[in-house]
Amino acid sequence: MTDAATVDTLSFETALVELEAIVGKLEGGNVPLEESIALYARGEALKARCDALLKDAEARVERITLGLDGKPAGTVPLDGE
Repeated sequence: MTDAATVDTLSFETALVELEAIVGKLEGGNVPLEESIALYARGEALKARCDALLKDAEARVERITLGLDGKPAGTVPLDGE
């Protein structure tokens, strides 16, 4: 497990892999209470990081518009429909 201060520097993929590992440990039920609490807190931070990265990605996604000739004519924001 990486340091809590580094959560906001993790890539989406790295944060998701670590979050999945934490969920697996907690679901296994073989973790002492104090460690479970620490893992849960780490999981919450990782979930927040993944959520933030997904929202950022959604904000940057653009839909390609086609001209009358069927060729790409530009882009518009995804939510600009």
